[in-house]
Amino acid sequence: MPRFEIIGPITEIETIAFGNSIRVIADLRRRYGHGNWRKRKGIATVRLRDGTIRDAEVHWYEAHGIGRRRIKIKRLFK
Repeated sequence: MPRFEIIGPITEIETIAFGNSIRVIADLRRRYGHGNWRKRKGIATVRLRDGTIRDAEVHWYEAHGIGRRRIKIKRLFK
């Protein structure tokens, strides 16, 4: 079972890094392919594994034509 599920839209999206300023760019390219990679963050409503629904700051990597990869929760809001 996944650790969390995004159950609403992601809002307040910002780009926090792109291209070679992403530390794991070589791994992203090797695993998912070459693309215009960006590290992004935003606020989303998530359902945690225990069934609790919370707002959270989520971070992920995305590239055009490849999509969002490695979505993770950075912090939960009360």
